Order: sequence, then C-alpha cells, then structure tokens
Amino acid sequence: MKHLIKITIVALITVSFTSCNKRTRPNYEYMPNMYESVAYEAYQESDAFANGVEAQLPVEGTISRGYMPFDYAGDTDGYNLAKAELTSPLDSTQVDLNRGKELYNIYCGICHGNKGAGQGQLVKREKILGVPSYADAGRAINEGSIYHVIYYGKNAMGSYANQLREEERWQVVAYVLSLKADLEK
Repeated sequence: MKHLIKITIVALITVSFTSCNKRTRPNYEYMPNMYESVAYEAYQESDAFANGVEAQLPVEGTISRGYMPFDYAGDTDGYNLAKAELTSPLDSTQVDLNRGKELYNIYCGICHGNKGAGQGQLVKREKILGVPSYADAGRAINEGSIYHVIYYGKNAMGSYANQLREEERWQVVAYVLSLKADLEK
C-alpha cells in the first residue's frame, strides 16, 4: 500500500509539471550569456589590444595545427638543395602506389598525363604547352626535386601544398618515380 501511495505522488508531481508546460511561452534561461554571446566584428575598435583592433596576428613563431614547416626556400637554390638532400620519410611499407595514383590522376594527370609522358588533356587541347615527360634525359628528377615542385610549384605549375597533406605529397612522389621508371624501360 505504501508503494502505491509513493507511485501515485510521483505520478501526480510529474503530471503537474508536464501539464503546466506551454510551448508558446519560452523557457527560462539560467545563463543567457551562454546562448546569446556578444558578437565582435573582426576589425572593430577595441581597448583590449594595444593597436586598438580586435583582429590580431598570430604570435611570432607559432605553427598552425597539423602543419609542418618546410625547411627549403622556394627559389632555385632551395630546389637544388632539396634535390640534393631531401628524401622520403615513408618506408616501403608506408608507400601506397594505388593512393599515389589516385592523387596523381586528380591533381597531376590533367597536365602531365596519366602515364607521365607530358600528354595530359590540357596539353592535347593546347591549353598549356611544354610539359616534359618524366623520362626526358634533361630531367634528372628525384624525390627531393619532385616534392619541392609539388610544394612550391615551378614555371607554369602552381603549388599544391594546400591541396595535398604532407603524407599525400610523398605518396604522389613515389608514384611519379614509378611512372618515371616505367617510361625509362
């Protein structure tokens, strides 16, 4: 009998709270500043900073999350240094030529051709000219030079550093070297 009374009381309290709820009336906000934050414009005036502007530059020496700085300059000297020193951090178990091929076909094949012979669709349509084959004797390319060109671009080719993460760039480098080997046979 006591359990029945307790259940009845709990049921009445529950019904009374739910019956008084009006969906047309907003609920109480206990901490309204959590829901309605003060909006700031990026370049509005502010007394919080010495230069009087809300938007601030990152602190000197900071690096974006997920970004690794590249220690070679984007000029000819940096290219030659990368060609001489830079090697792939991927070992043979980490190289995925299928993934490299997929990325290559997306980003590189349109100009360089799917076989690396310099006969991509844009070259065939004469939209761009002068894309050499990877097998050309004058192109002594290696891991470092390919990575540098992907990172900074060269001549008419732009940089792909923003499109490809570091590991993806190295996968493309491995695939380009495999295309070069196939062309030289």
